[in-house]
Amino acid sequence: MNTLNGLRTLALRCSIFTIPSSQSHSSLQNQLFYRRHISTTTTSEIQANITANYLIKSCGFSPEAADSVSKKFKLSSQERADSVLAFLRTHGGLSETQISKLLRSYPGYLAAACPEKTLLPKIEFYRSLGLSKENFARTVSSNPLLLSVSLEKRILPTYNYLKSFRLSKKNVASVFKSGARIFLEGHTKNVEPNLGLLKELGMSQECISKLLTHFTHYLMLKHQRFRQVVDDVMELGFSMDKYTAFGTAIRAFWGKDSKLKMSQCREVYMTKWGWTENDVQSALKKYPRCMILSEKKIEQVMDFIVNKMGLVSGRTMARYPQIWTCSFDKKVIPRCMVFKVLLLRGLVNENLSLGYVVNISEDKFLERFVGKYFDQVPQLMSVYQGKVDIQDL
Repeated sequence: MNTLNGLRTLALRCSIFTIPSSQSHSSLQNQLFYRRHISTTTTSEIQANITANYLIKSCGFSPEAADSVSKKFKLSSQERADSVLAFLRTHGGLSETQISKLLRSYPGYLAAACPEKTLLPKIEFYRSLGLSKENFARTVSSNPLLLSVSLEKRILPTYNYLKSFRLSKKNVASVFKSGARIFLEGHTKNVEPNLGLLKELGMSQECISKLLTHFTHYLMLKHQRFRQVVDDVMELGFSMDKYTAFGTAIRAFWGKDSKLKMSQCREVYMTKWGWTENDVQSALKKYPRCMILSEKKIEQVMDFIVNKMGLVSGRTMARYPQIWTCSFDKKVIPRCMVFKVLLLRGLVNENLSLGYVVNISEDKFLERFVGKYFDQVPQLMSVYQGKVDIQDL
């Protein structure tokens, strides 16, 4: 404060000694206005610097991020900010990285006068759903406004709406983890009319409840767009009685250019890899997202499995569209390499489903396809880890 007063005094003295006595009243007013502008600018810059320094030292901001945030938010009290940080660590379970992420999106939390009254009730409510500290912290840091909306006016009404569909606390916790935006936007804007549409079309209460639990994010599409997507999905032959397939199809085709992508994928599969229309329809029903992939992704997987590994034909790949859910480098390549070695050694049946090989869990794959054959092929783990090539065995 003393430094600020000193700057103001210096600016005042300089302006007084530079105004000639013969200057007009109008010019004097201009000088006084200029002096006030200099004083205000200096105060703003000092506050911004204080805020930026605090964000860097106490919140883990980079200088660039701190400078950007300090232009929009000015720290009012360091003591208050310190108490908020301590509160987020202790009661929220947030790590330093998560706190930094949270505050980059919403630095206003640092101005919370009484976090025990403004933040704690919301934290306690979310945690009452059975969320672990880790899940809570991860979700809140990715959705910073979850602690800013009203508990009484937004969060609780949305919770009660979810409960009206007989969702258990565990299911509501799933909604929080995967579709937390519903607690920000509320249920009345899009979710309620969208579910009303599904009811009109004959979807059962049970299927709606499961969609609400597992596909919350896509039920929040704007109503007009949601209606279009539902029409497209039903036109493709997806049954409303099978919520997983129906929800997966909505997730696949909610993008505005999904029809164009589907047409392009169909062309690639049929022209380059010999699929028939029945193959396309079969793959579509098993895994709708295989019809909105990029041509590069399709070529990458097909070329490796069909041409380089020779595991199946191009058309046979229509049976295993789920393969495109897997990481190409971390799962498809290493598992196919192991599978190829076992086939060459005659240790597994060539009719074994490639989809099963690629999609089972990591532990089961290692147990059934690596550990089981360790005595016959000691280098199999090295093949799996990419340290040994098939040709070197």
